[in-house]
Amino acid sequence: MENFNLMLEKAGALVWGAPLIILLFGTHIFLTFRLGFVQRHLWKAIKLSFSTKREGEGDISHFGALTTALAATIGTGNIVGVATAVAAGGPGAVLWMWLTGVFGIATKYAEALLAVKYRVVSSTGEFSGGPMYVLERGLNARWLGLVFAFFTAVAAFGIGNMVQANSISQMLSESFGLSVWLSGLVMAGLTAFVILGGIKSIARFCERLVPFMAVFYVLGCAVILFFNWEKLPGTITLILNSAFNGQAAVGGFLGAGMKEAMRFGIARGLFSNESGLGSAPIVAAAAQTTNPVRQALVSSTGTFWDTVVVCLITGLVIVSAGDWQSGLKGAALTKSAFSHIPYIGPTVLSLGLLTFVFSTIIGWEYYGEKAAEYLLGARAIKPYRYLWIAAVLAGSVAALPAVWNFADIFNGLMAVPNLISLLLLAPVIAAETRAHIGDINRVGGG
Repeated sequence: MENFNLMLEKAGALVWGAPLIILLFGTHIFLTFRLGFVQRHLWKAIKLSFSTKREGEGDISHFGALTTALAATIGTGNIVGVATAVAAGGPGAVLWMWLTGVFGIATKYAEALLAVKYRVVSSTGEFSGGPMYVLERGLNARWLGLVFAFFTAVAAFGIGNMVQANSISQMLSESFGLSVWLSGLVMAGLTAFVILGGIKSIARFCERLVPFMAVFYVLGCAVILFFNWEKLPGTITLILNSAFNGQAAVGGFLGAGMKEAMRFGIARGLFSNESGLGSAPIVAAAAQTTNPVRQALVSSTGTFWDTVVVCLITGLVIVSAGDWQSGLKGAALTKSAFSHIPYIGPTVLSLGLLTFVFSTIIGWEYYGEKAAEYLLGARAIKPYRYLWIAAVLAGSVAALPAVWNFADIFNGLMAVPNLISLLLLAPVIAAETRAHIGDINRVGGG
């Protein structure tokens, strides 16, 4: 089994290697310029995203779609993933991670636009969409749609379920001595309570949880930075200098170079915000909207909140603590950095992880469910939900490295068919944007 896991790790490293990272980040940059720097509409998009009133056809509001996508996107990558990037690539990785968010806004916009444009009403009467429908209806490549849906349905059980459940149960066991069986049963029960009601129930839950968890975490980190305010100018200078000159983390050796900072910062940023992976557009397709551009704008703000805000503030906390040169990695580095501020630091970290991880379980269920529906029809929805609940319990009580490695591989493979659709349909995205640019300018009276 150890050799098998090692083989999977190598396969994951191959999938998430330089070609995919270059393709993802290159797509971000290409779409940014192809769409005339659509990021300039960010403020209008943020104002539109807080609308909960019904507008146009769809199952849930703009805000419901955004918070459901954020529930799935904001997770351990925003806390532990940032620490992993800093440990491996030095402080400069924070800047490169931040830049993936800035340019990734354009890709998240493009994904959502296509998802709404090519969505369908399923046999259940609900809207269904995402890269699988874009590939089928936009490119006449149903086989690629099936490939994407298969990757998504499989990846969801790992990256969005068992790995997340295990991290919660282990944290509660280590911090409070709770039995992993007890925390697993509670999590499975809460998951069932939310997901068995479908997308409307999921959206209602996310509309309440996501704003709370994001505001609490960001404000908590801001308080920590306030206590470390004298270190903040030096921290920012260090991040900027290290991004281009390089400073290795482990052992304090100098000269890791710009290459390592770029590699780990961009890789973890892409993994965190999921722009280009094709997950978030699945829920964007369920939104009530009068045209694809309006929901695309709302969806694009998800990358802003996830990476430009949450990942950045986490990076500032970790680098300012100074433990990135201690040899600690991942969760251990994060825990050490936050523990520098007694009471507040550990509380922010624990509650942040707890809510971030559980919200990921809820959001990713919908992605996997819609992928299963595309593959097998509406009859697959209920069995998928029950399997999901059982997997939460299983993941809570057993650490399964193979599950994480499988999920990591399939999560990366999701990006390939999705990026094909984005690049080939870029003229369609640009045309839709031009057609509704007046509507964009009317948002908020701007």
